[in-house]
Amino acid sequence: MPSKLNKLFAYLLSMLIGGALIASAQSEPSSAKSRLDTIIARGTLQFGIPGDYAPFGVLDKNTNQWSGMDIDEATSMAKALGVRLEIVKTSWPTLLSDLQAGKFDIAGGGISISLERQKYAFFSTPILQDGKTPITRCENVDRFSTLADIDKPGVRVITPKGGTNESFDRSHLTHATILVDTDNQGIFKELVAGQADVMITDATETRVQHKLHPELCPVHPDHPFNFVEKAYMMPRDIALQQWVNAFLHLQEKTGELNTVVQHWLQ
Repeated sequence: MPSKLNKLFAYLLSMLIGGALIASAQSEPSSAKSRLDTIIARGTLQFGIPGDYAPFGVLDKNTNQWSGMDIDEATSMAKALGVRLEIVKTSWPTLLSDLQAGKFDIAGGGISISLERQKYAFFSTPILQDGKTPITRCENVDRFSTLADIDKPGVRVITPKGGTNESFDRSHLTHATILVDTDNQGIFKELVAGQADVMITDATETRVQHKLHPELCPVHPDHPFNFVEKAYMMPRDIALQQWVNAFLHLQEKTGELNTVVQHWLQ
């Protein structure tokens, strides 16, 4: 009988010690440093952006000045964090690899949430809804209403390199000729000049480019081919993602986010 009591005592003691160790481990703060901690300690928010996508973010090559919806939002994020904003130029083909390499903390500039990108990065809550739709010279609007209209031999579809526009084209077009351009802003001048027939891009961009180039018209921007949401992309850091989502939530409830969006979509 004593041996049984000893075994029971030893068992209970081991359980108590194990529970105490677990409780101690849970009560101690994690030693892992989040990206949010790094931003605050560094004193700067590094915001990556391609800089060629109106109205989200554009770099004026003549003045070297940045402007756009996401530039305004990044400025507000840095102010809320109490740090300085540093804009880091990236590109659509290198956007994800630059983020993974730690070249910036948060990426913006009109980024669409995609399942492929979600494999390697976190997204914030969406800031607006969008979708792919054609833009072409106004006299050709009736020619390119459907994907079947566009996906014909001899139709030249132009797209910037490395983004969701190119991936959409390659997923849906097998007969049309896809022209890949490295200058997202210059693409619309090529459409105006007749060097390409049509571009499939986000409805938001088609509306903006129609104002900049009246010769170009969006094709059914209120009824795009698919469903897309724009958001901010960041490393897989939960603390940073939660902070950004809290920031956007407050901006939505106070109306600040809507004010910024409407300003750039007017």
